[in-house]
Amino acid sequence: MQTQPQSLTIFCKVVDNYGDIGICWRLARQLRQERGLAVTLWVDHLPSFHRICPEVDLAADQQQIAGVTIRHWRTQEGEFSREDITDIVIEFFGCDIPPSYMAAMAACHPRPVWLNLEGLSAEDWVEGCHALPSMHPRLPLTKHFFFPGFTNKTGGLLHESALEEERRRFQSDPTAMAAFLARLGVTPAQMASLKVSLFCYPHAPVAELFATWQDTGDAITCLVPEGVAVDAVQAFLGAAARPGATRTHGALTVRVLPFVAQPDYDRLLWACDLNFVRGEDSFVRAQWADKPFIWHIYPQDKNLHHVKLRAFLQRYSAGIASLSAFSQAWNKAGAEDTDGPAGWSALWTPLHADLPNIGHRAVDWRRQVLANGDLASNLLNFAALQRSVPAENKV
Repeated sequence: MQTQPQSLTIFCKVVDNYGDIGICWRLARQLRQERGLAVTLWVDHLPSFHRICPEVDLAADQQQIAGVTIRHWRTQEGEFSREDITDIVIEFFGCDIPPSYMAAMAACHPRPVWLNLEGLSAEDWVEGCHALPSMHPRLPLTKHFFFPGFTNKTGGLLHESALEEERRRFQSDPTAMAAFLARLGVTPAQMASLKVSLFCYPHAPVAELFATWQDTGDAITCLVPEGVAVDAVQAFLGAAARPGATRTHGALTVRVLPFVAQPDYDRLLWACDLNFVRGEDSFVRAQWADKPFIWHIYPQDKNLHHVKLRAFLQRYSAGIASLSAFSQAWNKAGAEDTDGPAGWSALWTPLHADLPNIGHRAVDWRRQVLANGDLASNLLNFAALQRSVPAENKV
């Protein structure tokens, strides 16, 4: 008989500014709100958390938000007892759990289900590694590697149960979309243009793309969160890239937005015609938006991120050559000559023409990935199965 978990702890060390904590916060919130679990989230960098969740108190060692207990993870020191240990313990992306906490895990009977929630990849090897066990070298503990992914042989993707209805309701209500964009400072004229959201890493070729967009025949409004592509945005504006700053040059208008909380970022993706996203969290949210998107992948040594990018494009692009070519060039993974505006114009023109086809593909892809179930439910089902296995039969 499967024993349903009642409590869960997530340990998160922030590496990618917002992406890591964004994923952990969405998962924590969903498990609390939809499944009623008692959830504790340990975070080492509260300022990054505060950017996506303004309710976070930067001075608090412990606080409650949306029913989730937030703990400031300051050091690896500290004393923990069995009473501190939850039914499921998740370390995000291989971060090291404090030694005392791990010792307390080993002292529990039954012991918690211990998961390493891995990074998202479309590579084939992920299916073979998903749910693999790993025994601790000293303690009587077994960790399982839990991989999000795009097939039914992985853990799936984060997706709240009400998300589809919320998106459909918002996108079918032009008045609601206009009111949302107006709240961000977007004018009626800008709403009628091609609306692009831009979220990328600092090394993205934003200046080159801006130069191309200025000379296009169609009006483009680029909405950039504060702190993103700062050098290129300030060079275009000729002023500091503060929220509300805007300038039009040629066909391009750039507007700096305040950094918004996660629910409003979802609405921004739903309201735009094309979304540039980065890392993992915004990448996944773009896949639920039913809109074309370009992914800026987190850079890795030896260009391993290019392998991950191509693995995803092989699954996603569905033969749309312009999408694959532009995505690889955006990540400096392609052979295309992108020196100067002429190179980017040669990439942008076919991509722009293909946006309707890419939009149709986005809808099909969303349906395809949703069929794999959502990550939170798949994770709880796996944990319940592990809890039902007698201790003597565990690896």
